Amino acid sequence: MSRMHSPSFGVFATLLATLPVGHVAAQQPVATDTSRPVVLVPAAVWDGVAESPARGWVVVVRGSRIAAAGPAGRVEVPAGAERVELAGTTLIPGLIEGHSHLFLHPYDETLWDDQVLKEPAGVRMARAVAHAAATLRAGVTTVRDLGTEGMADYDVQLRRAVDEGIVPGPRILATTRAIVATGSYAPRRPNYAFDPPQGAEEASGAEQIRGVVRDQIGRGADWIKVYADYGWGPDGKAKPTFSQEELNALVATARGAGAPVAAHATTAEGMRRAVLAGVATIEHGDAGTPEVFRLMRQRGVGYCPTLAAGEAYATYFEGWVKGKAPPPASVVEKQRSFRAALEAGVPICFGGDVGVFRHGDNVRELELMVEYGMTPLAALRAATSGNARLFHLEKDVGRIAPGMLADLVGVEGDPTRDITVLRRVRAVLSSGRRVLMP
Repeated sequence: MSRMHSPSFGVFATLLATLPVGHVAAQQPVATDTSRPVVLVPAAVWDGVAESPARGWVVVVRGSRIAAAGPAGRVEVPAGAERVELAGTTLIPGLIEGHSHLFLHPYDETLWDDQVLKEPAGVRMARAVAHAAATLRAGVTTVRDLGTEGMADYDVQLRRAVDEGIVPGPRILATTRAIVATGSYAPRRPNYAFDPPQGAEEASGAEQIRGVVRDQIGRGADWIKVYADYGWGPDGKAKPTFSQEELNALVATARGAGAPVAAHATTAEGMRRAVLAGVATIEHGDAGTPEVFRLMRQRGVGYCPTLAAGEAYATYFEGWVKGKAPPPASVVEKQRSFRAALEAGVPICFGGDVGVFRHGDNVRELELMVEYGMTPLAALRAATSGNARLFHLEKDVGRIAPGMLADLVGVEGDPTRDITVLRRVRAVLSSGRRVLMP
């Protein structure tokens, strides 16, 4: 098991009194802030949208939000403000991870079935707390967690613990359990001498699906996740699991409650059905075609390719050693699909399916996005202002501007030119609270 290092709780108490805002959509009015303002002085600031970082800028933080940002000579610094020097760093918005599983850990440590069936709930919750802390210290200040994989609505409880300052972690968009067609998911029933509990919530028919969606939202889900296809049936090959009518009912019910839908879909037909139903994002899309990606572009559907998970699977289960052997067919298919999405102009979501690989190594996905064809600037935008738009958080996160939440990360170097510098994190603030500081 990889070692996870939790940040000291002491650093959270040194600066600002306001609790971190975790569940943005449900945040309560905040009383007038009286905490001491802070002036951050990095070498440069990249605001989440610009072509390049601006040198000589400072950022003023008061409470949980950004009070001002701009050239040092033009920004009015409040009297008594604390000055924090971040020499040699570029200050960027906190990264927004689009496809996380905080309740999973890498499959080369423990197989998925064994995590779901053998690991006690208390141990899995403890792991999730450690994963959340590692994620935050890596500069990821918001995560969309796409399914607890056998842990019911514990992501909602973890979100609450983060929101209340009980444990350190990123802002969490929770989905509770993914919704799957009855009999299509896992652990596979024929493999066991008992009826194994499933890693997701089963449903069949429009009426039952509507009830499941309403129940999940009632339990605190921010998003709904559906498996539009999966490897099932006598041949075990990936194919659609829900009919168009069923997917339409699911999305309409979620949308009526204000909850967007993310769809796991690896086949072209599964992707097409999900897009026509009105989902907000497609996850994986391994066998996506130019036609499907054009449809996604027309409908404004985001694409979360999970490239890092694809390479991790090939490493774990196909024996691939990157750099020493040609990529297997599964990786080549993923590369081809990603490039087709780029050519079609589909909005790209940063999300690596982290949990399949190590939490805190989220940047691995961004590095592969660049390796597979994006520019560092485009990948960085996807991880900040881009995901903020896709997740309907653009009024609060994803940019450095007055009024935005003070989710800020200082890295050594210029990530708009070299995406790997995102691994050199030197400062992290989450809703104005110091997580990591030189």
